[in-house]
Amino acid sequence: MKKVLIILIMGLMFVGMSCSSTKKTAATKAETTTTPGKEELSHPKPMTPREKASYALGVSIYNNLKGQALGDIDINLLAEAMMDVKKGKELKIPLADANAAITEYQKAQTAAAKEKAEAEAKKFLTENAKKPGVKTTASGLQYEVLTPGTGKKPSASDKVTVHYKGMLLDGKVFDSSYKRGQPTTFGLGQVIKGWTEGLQLMKEGAKYRFVIPSELAYGARGAGADIPPYSTLIFEVELLKVGDEDSNK
Repeated sequence: MKKVLIILIMGLMFVGMSCSSTKKTAATKAETTTTPGKEELSHPKPMTPREKASYALGVSIYNNLKGQALGDIDINLLAEAMMDVKKGKELKIPLADANAAITEYQKAQTAAAKEKAEAEAKKFLTENAKKPGVKTTASGLQYEVLTPGTGKKPSASDKVTVHYKGMLLDGKVFDSSYKRGQPTTFGLGQVIKGWTEGLQLMKEGAKYRFVIPSELAYGARGAGADIPPYSTLIFEVELLKVGDEDSNK
């Protein structure tokens, strides 16, 4: 919680400064919008180093807050609190009670997010399991053979080279080796449980579609800003090679 409070206080300081900067910028824009020149319209004024740093810090702080189940905070109240701190005004919530307020809200948000994610996953997995060709393993992993392979099968200790696309249940793509234009190589013992299990079902040359429940993926922690906690994931995976690139394994 100490880390959360430090981040929040940093945020308070930041928005306090940013609010002042934003007001000045807005005032400047208001002055110029009455008689804008063609050059001003075509070439917006670049951000100053201070403005860039302020904006970047805002992005960093908010991403940190989202990762700690605080992404739904009231931005207006956050800005007001920052200005109160900046001006030395009496705080509406004593600093001694800050940790408890943050912790209570985090717990409520986390519980709500978990309940929603689990309900969506249960519905999706139930419907997906009914589709022709979809099989479910004992762990709960669902897979569908899109293209059968004819080569070797990997073991849990093997390295594999794959092309893949990863999606959330709403279809949003969060990662794709296809988009990068280059396959990736990794050890099967170095990835999420759903991949370790699923890739061992495949043969070289195969393409499978996996639906991986949260407990076989990233669970309560999620993964960065793109994969929320408790996310069930969809992957389309092509197994290109079993073994190191430069070996005959």
